[in-house]
Amino acid sequence: MATKTLTIYTDGGSRGNPGPAAIGVVVGDKKYSQPIGNTTNNVAEYSAVIFALKKAKQLLTKGVARKTQIELHTDSELLVKQLGAQYKLKDKDLIPLFVEVWNLKQDFASVKFVHVLREKNKLTDKLVNRALDTLGI
Repeated sequence: MATKTLTIYTDGGSRGNPGPAAIGVVVGDKKYSQPIGNTTNNVAEYSAVIFALKKAKQLLTKGVARKTQIELHTDSELLVKQLGAQYKLKDKDLIPLFVEVWNLKQDFASVKFVHVLREKNKLTDKLVNRALDTLGI
């Protein structure tokens, strides 16, 4: 069976740093957003990636996921460079999230993290803000 590619877009954000936070995720043609409590912007970015990879595996089923290449687009340069081993992890709160992303990557043929400009990630940003707006913040 040929390997297929699934494109995912993620964003995480907080109002205040730390502050009320939310994630926005687009997996293929499906959109998700939800508040995630009080945390930092970077934790929210990682949380969005974790949610997205778990959702992709669920939508694809395990057998198909193993044959699927994931191309994950995010406007978090820090996340992309940390996961690409270009930046060291200095924030101890991000280490368990980094490990979780690393483990989730094993469920797919490959996972490529792509940094995109915020303008190319408007839909996920809108999803984050919609989730935060539901909190009345």
